[in-house]
Amino acid sequence: MFAIVDCNSFYCSCERLFQPHLKEKPIVVLSNNDGCIISRSDEAKALGVEMAGPYFKAMPMIIKHKVATFSSNYHLYGDLSWRVMETLRILAPGRVEVYSVDEAFVDLSHISKEDLAAFSMHLRETVEQWTGIKVSVGVAPTKVLSKVANRLSKKHKEKTDCVLVLDTPRKIEQALQRTPVEDVWGVGYQYAEKLYRMDIKTAYDLSIKDAAWAHKNLGGVTGARLIRELKGVESIQMMDELVNKKMIATTRMFGSPVNELKDIKEAVATYTSRAAEKLRRQHSAANTISVFVVPKEQSHNTRFRHGPTVSSHIILPLATSLTNELIKPAVALVDRLYEEGTFYKKAGVMLSGIVPDSSIQGSLFAEPAENKSRMLMSMIDNVNFAMRDDVLKFASSGTSRDWKMRQEHRSPRYTTRWDELYEIK
Repeated sequence: MFAIVDCNSFYCSCERLFQPHLKEKPIVVLSNNDGCIISRSDEAKALGVEMAGPYFKAMPMIIKHKVATFSSNYHLYGDLSWRVMETLRILAPGRVEVYSVDEAFVDLSHISKEDLAAFSMHLRETVEQWTGIKVSVGVAPTKVLSKVANRLSKKHKEKTDCVLVLDTPRKIEQALQRTPVEDVWGVGYQYAEKLYRMDIKTAYDLSIKDAAWAHKNLGGVTGARLIRELKGVESIQMMDELVNKKMIATTRMFGSPVNELKDIKEAVATYTSRAAEKLRRQHSAANTISVFVVPKEQSHNTRFRHGPTVSSHIILPLATSLTNELIKPAVALVDRLYEEGTFYKKAGVMLSGIVPDSSIQGSLFAEPAENKSRMLMSMIDNVNFAMRDDVLKFASSGTSRDWKMRQEHRSPRYTTRWDELYEIK
């Protein structure tokens, strides 16, 4: 049996945790640059606030109903996510697969069938008690069915108390009949439309199809695996936690469109510094650096002048994790991409060709990295980790950073900044 533990309206729950007066009040959280609504509390949903809708369109309704509005506070959300996942790892050691910032699969094969409901409730109550974040738990014989159970547990909270266990064929069949096909994990928008045209409207309608039909109509092996999961046959195993990333990226929207070469170079240098810090954190080095910029749409009736994204990359002669050695080629790539007179709304840096820092292939034509440089990077990382907000940075990253992302409604970073710690009076 598998459980999926899913935080309820996670970003809203994080904000509500430190502002308890907002309990049972409508809340929304906005995306980067305060553009769209990416999280809603149940009370905001009841008012008709649309998910992923533009903030400016929803603003009249938000003002009218006094909906509490927050900019994305990823420092806070990331820390609380880590606390939730660590709680699950303590309760089920070695059996947790973190699926996203607010979801994790838990292998319950060590729990007897009679104890599944009690253990699932114990998971829910302990996570809420230890972290303050409310979660829903769905349990079933496969991952896909556990997602079905989780969705129903959240949709019918008053009946399920946010925990639903599908441990009999009859319960599974009833759950599938109550689940629209578009809500099945792995069925995208286009496939859902196709299935509706074939008169397949519920998860149950899909589950009674066979593998041959899936190969023909539902993407081959992937579709066949999905249908086996709906039939209760385990086909998607638990994944081992990825300790070291194979690619590291840092990308952000600009606070407002930027057309100055200097500003774009500052942003790229800043993003490269952050990516290099992540690289060193996993004791790795990279030999390929890619930079991309996204031009702002010129008008509502024309496409981007360069297409959606303009990118370029360079392969370094030697893999490195030193920030100064990565910034120089990254900034040089900006010169290739920049076009005078064009406004840009986003930029990013990606590091790839990642190898362990201890096994970098040497070169006859390059000096080995000096120990002093590594010590300098270690010192910068330690100071910035302790003091935050890039206390130490390279000059190429700029000082004013007028291009930074807008966060006009961001709450304090209660758990990761000394000067923003939550105060109890």
